[in-house]
Amino acid sequence: MYIYLYLHIFTISFPLLLSFDRKVAFYKNWPALFPAILVTALVFMVWDAWFTSLGVWGFNEKYLIGIYLFNLPLEEVLFFVTVPYACVFIYDVLNAYIPRDLLRPYAKGIALTLMGGLLLFAVFNLPRLYTSITFFGLVVMHLVHLRYFGTQYLGRFYLMYLVHLVPFLLVNGVLTYLPIVWYNNDYNLGHRIVSIPVEDTMYSMLMLMLTISVYERLRQRKRAKQYAPLAV
Repeated sequence: MYIYLYLHIFTISFPLLLSFDRKVAFYKNWPALFPAILVTALVFMVWDAWFTSLGVWGFNEKYLIGIYLFNLPLEEVLFFVTVPYACVFIYDVLNAYIPRDLLRPYAKGIALTLMGGLLLFAVFNLPRLYTSITFFGLVVMHLVHLRYFGTQYLGRFYLMYLVHLVPFLLVNGVLTYLPIVWYNNDYNLGHRIVSIPVEDTMYSMLMLMLTISVYERLRQRKRAKQYAPLAV
């Protein structure tokens, strides 16, 4: 039963089909999206392969097609393509249909509160590698994002993150309930949202913030070139 592959088809099919919607015209942003996905995939594949080798998590072959890249199932590699694609699609749809940046006035406060809490949890749980590395990584990612963008995109990112939690809980719920992906509780806090480790919520935020940061940076560069004054 190739359930992990079917989950990818479920994740990508709707955003892919609607990428040509006239109001969003998501396909026009593919030149910025695909490099952003590539950067994210390379970073997280290295991390994923390392954690798999350590036994932080692993995969149930019963639900896989049996093709591996390095020590990762093909489906796990696809995770770093289909999920960022779907979530950046959500991000652009929300930007198109909700012009007002609802969370920007609160974005800095959310970021500072989140970073402070994550840093404390990471420091007091250093041996729990999934917890400490994910939480430290998300703090650093926030600092980098704030350094380059301030709160320009942060409110919109948080709104996308909140909306993405609905499909996230559905897909990750299947992955961890069967389980297709299993976790060693020696490396995490041991607290779960039904079957999903709480660290997964922050892992997802880190992955998506990296994708959106690269995506928006590339779009900024494209706009700068378009409107740059011609040399005389």
